Amino acid sequence: MNSSLNVACVQTCSTTNVDENIAVSSSIIREAAAKGAQLVTLPEVVNICQRRGILAKEAARLEVDDLSLAAYRKLAEELKIWILIGSLAIKSQGEDRLLNRSYLLNDYGAIVAHYDKIHMFDVVLSNGDSFKESESYLPGEKAVVATSPWGSIGLTVCYDVRFPYLYRVLAQAGANILTVPSAFTRRTGSAHWHILLRSRAIETGSFVVAPAQCGDHEDGRKSFGHSLIVDPWGEVLADGGEEIGFVSAILDLEKVVEVRKMIPSLRHDRSLANLSSFS
Repeated sequence: MNSSLNVACVQTCSTTNVDENIAVSSSIIREAAAKGAQLVTLPEVVNICQRRGILAKEAARLEVDDLSLAAYRKLAEELKIWILIGSLAIKSQGEDRLLNRSYLLNDYGAIVAHYDKIHMFDVVLSNGDSFKESESYLPGEKAVVATSPWGSIGLTVCYDVRFPYLYRVLAQAGANILTVPSAFTRRTGSAHWHILLRSRAIETGSFVVAPAQCGDHEDGRKSFGHSLIVDPWGEVLADGGEEIGFVSAILDLEKVVEVRKMIPSLRHDRSLANLSSFS
């Protein structure tokens, strides 16, 4: 396993135009690769930001026909870098709902692993606004850890970050890097984003890489930005702020071993089923 990794988080403000999103994100990927990034990560729904479920379903394509996936695979092979496609809205064969699917590509453009977002963000707010992700997207059912030259990478997406058990499972399965591509809302992001990501890093002794959407989107969404790279001690190594672009950091992967020796909590879990009772 390589002991260090130059990783970049691409920050975009994706529109409802797939071709435009490919062009903008590809340009930033090229820039990050030119600056030495070995793994370039993209945010959630990087191919299309479309809150209107009907229109999202009309725009989505089956995996085999998706233009974004094909473009990023070609780019990974050309630039000889690994790419985490944070997620794409993908049409599911035989299902009315879409998949919110993350892909890890190697430097030959091959799909090493994919992960379907497990946790759906369904909420009705006090002001009457509602977000019902499960109406448009089919939840995934499997946690995914992928093998890379830099060790194992645990794949998650956005709202997953609020469910600590998933990250603990991934770390205990060997992941030393956890990815959290997101499109966090501005309100929840300003209150919780940094705290949640630093917590997941600290709890698992892992690096957390979280590329994010930013800005005011064409579909009315307002995203928080602040793509983050966090080390296993919870220190923020890079923060993307609020603008389109990228941030990067060098990950010293030996730090995972060091921190997990200092705080070996991953080995100290006890099943609640084995505890006698609540008091």
